[in-house]
Amino acid sequence: MVLQVPTVPAKAGVLIFSKTAGFRHDSIETGVAAMKEVLAPTYMVDATEDAAAFTPTNLERFRVVVFLNTTGDVLDDAQQMAFERFIEDGGGYVGVHSASDTEYDWPWYGRLVGAYFKTHPAIQEAVIRNESKDHPSMAGWPAELKRTDEWYVYRTNPRSVKGMMILASLDESSYTGGGMDGDHPTTWCHEVGKGRAWYTGGGHTKESFAEPLFRSHLKGGVDWACRCAGPGRG
Repeated sequence: MVLQVPTVPAKAGVLIFSKTAGFRHDSIETGVAAMKEVLAPTYMVDATEDAAAFTPTNLERFRVVVFLNTTGDVLDDAQQMAFERFIEDGGGYVGVHSASDTEYDWPWYGRLVGAYFKTHPAIQEAVIRNESKDHPSMAGWPAELKRTDEWYVYRTNPRSVKGMMILASLDESSYTGGGMDGDHPTTWCHEVGKGRAWYTGGGHTKESFAEPLFRSHLKGGVDWACRCAGPGRG
């Protein structure tokens, strides 16, 4: 009798991309290390600042690509086409903080990230309202949470985008410089083709990546984009 050994499924791959062509956050290295730590039990994680990783063949290795505090024009035309195909065919995207300060001249990316960065006030404490407690990235968050970060004002309100799910918003009365007329989303997600896109405005400071709730927030975003939480690709 031959003993049948069950096959252990391979871990899904996640690529953390942190190339900058504009402002560079000093929290990038901290953020990469934190995401590797929180994702390692579930995923195979690579990190790079080399845009040459964006080829159709290489992207096949991954289920999710994280744009971690990227800025400016980071991909050329061929790399953009490869990434579009990756998402449209069912891949996942996670954008962290200045991922929205990236690729302003690439309309497809603008639709993917959901809204572009416009400006920001000084780093300060603000109240975050949990608008979707059942979403994996908001699990364990209270209805309202005070935390300190650099709170972006966006050029457009992602709530107006068809199919967009707003997961968290800022109470503009709780801090100075809100700039979005009282309706200020800070975390959201949506479907793009067969793929998924999730974005959070948090993650400017090094301290963010040591916060247990923010770390679970990022992990839940990756899980959702990967379709490793809830129905979807798998």
